[in-house]
Amino acid sequence: MGYLSLVVAFIASILLTPVVKRLAFRIGAVDAPNYRKVHSRIMPRLGGLAVFLAFVIGFAVYQPQSKYSLAILLGATIIVITGILDDMYEISAKAKLIGQFAAALIVIFVGGIQVEFINLPFQGTLDFGFLSIPFTLLWIIGITNAINLIDGLDGLAAGVSTIALMTLAAMAFIMGNVFVMATAAILAAACLGFLFYNFHPASIFMGDTGALFLGFMIAVLSLLGFKSITMVSFIIPIIMLGVPISDTFFAIVRRLRMKQKWSDPDKSHLHHCLLNMGFSHRQTVVLIYGIAAMFGVAAIIFSMAKVWGAILLITVILITIELFVEIIGLAGKNYRPLLNMVRIFNK
Repeated sequence: MGYLSLVVAFIASILLTPVVKRLAFRIGAVDAPNYRKVHSRIMPRLGGLAVFLAFVIGFAVYQPQSKYSLAILLGATIIVITGILDDMYEISAKAKLIGQFAAALIVIFVGGIQVEFINLPFQGTLDFGFLSIPFTLLWIIGITNAINLIDGLDGLAAGVSTIALMTLAAMAFIMGNVFVMATAAILAAACLGFLFYNFHPASIFMGDTGALFLGFMIAVLSLLGFKSITMVSFIIPIIMLGVPISDTFFAIVRRLRMKQKWSDPDKSHLHHCLLNMGFSHRQTVVLIYGIAAMFGVAAIIFSMAKVWGAILLITVILITIELFVEIIGLAGKNYRPLLNMVRIFNK
């Protein structure tokens, strides 16, 4: 039944995407080019609806026996409705946030999914107590928006999400969590089907419907996969989602340095920086896929490492990210603390 659900989700995505494409034009869910956009013609959005429907079909074929299923599907439906409204009418950031809050609260209160405590590496436990719900809310909304922020090139968010979901499925397999493994794999299959139409040159965008839905699902599944366990295990989803998280983090750093609002859009995200360096559209996307895959492999290695090995791996990852960010100018052209330090030592 498991393999059948993957095949069904993959084929359903391939068959449903052209239908959703026609629907997008009919209801006006289209993306017109402007100074921030890379595309030069009117494009249908709403592709995420095909991914969502394909996932639901695959999920129904699999029929997982889990107390979380209903809450996840309800939350995902609210997120998808929020995305559809944004793809059609470009609703305000506040309205989108309300939809994300509602979806996250359903997962927390109907599904009972929340991080209550983390076992610390050497001794003791960090108990969140009354902060458990705000922390879980922050995680879900943060990851949901991180995926949304990297959705700037053909196939980028869909591909990075697929890599994250495959990593999540592999991690869940190692940990023996069948529900998370199956759900992540079904969603990855739906994404792969959509990539036939979304990889450069794309004929449809996933829109906020897709970016918010994928971000929401990855956030919730990573909570389920690594719920209430060690600090080391909780860092796994952060490493796994290294591309969207670091892009979001440095976007906030960049905007604070430029004295802009954190929600102001700009053309300095990871994909913009790589395009400015002379990489083609397709090369940039494939390069970011490679970075995402490296983060995925690092997360799997990290899960098997002892505490000191894990600390060493994190140190190497953080220094590598910082150097990469400074070289490509992700946090702004004048942001180079590490490179300046290296230069001082070399003198």
